[in-house]
Amino acid sequence: MRKIYLLLFLFLPLTLLKAQDNISIYLEGQNTDLSSGISPHTVSAPSGATFDVTFEIHNNSAITQKWRITRKQLSVPAGWADGLCWGHSSDPFGGACYSSTQMTTNPWTSPGGAAVLFDILPGEYGKMKPDFNPADGISAFAHYRYYITNSSGLSFLDSVDVMVDYVAENKVVKDPVSVSIVPNPADDYLQLSGSNSEVFTFKIVDAMGAVIMKDVLSGSKKISTADLKSGVYFVNFESQNNKPFTRKVIIRH
Repeated sequence: MRKIYLLLFLFLPLTLLKAQDNISIYLEGQNTDLSSGISPHTVSAPSGATFDVTFEIHNNSAITQKWRITRKQLSVPAGWADGLCWGHSSDPFGGACYSSTQMTTNPWTSPGGAAVLFDILPGEYGKMKPDFNPADGISAFAHYRYYITNSSGLSFLDSVDVMVDYVAENKVVKDPVSVSIVPNPADDYLQLSGSNSEVFTFKIVDAMGAVIMKDVLSGSKKISTADLKSGVYFVNFESQNNKPFTRKVIIRH
């Protein structure tokens, strides 16, 4: 069976916490501001392993900032674990990382010592990378909020919410039917072929969980991959008579 996660990036109403003009929050590599009060961003993660999501926290002010991160577990089932990395965008090691065994309080705030409280100059940004590990076999929702705070950790400047939807019934199991995907690794195309007359709906998602395409497979289908970036992708199959299953493919140009 397979774990399906639906990440809903939800944000506080404007009446509770207005987005600050001096902070922008982006999903890594994108340019849609996810600051408080902005429309939610939704992404689904494809696998059952621990996964993470990277945010860029931009300093739009005219002065140098020293920010900390406060994580608040609003609603998290027993047995779930989460961690966090926070560092300057130029840090080749991804900043300072904290495991679930270190983030034992709720709320929890990243340390304020000189070793981890770095400068973010005007026009620069920090990278915040929370990770999530739901408990096996428990279908549930979890709701986390990440506040951008000042150097004292006492003043909340902005925030982004993450809601995780875990459907335990859809864990990955041995494929109930034979579906082949060739070539793998692929360059220009993927050939999907089913072994019988079963009709499948499928979607291709990237390593961040963004849905690349959705379609139907009945027999055989050739898909162009010329426009996809090199990397790891997942093809999630569903049908009326079989349980969902996932195949991993690699695009290599």
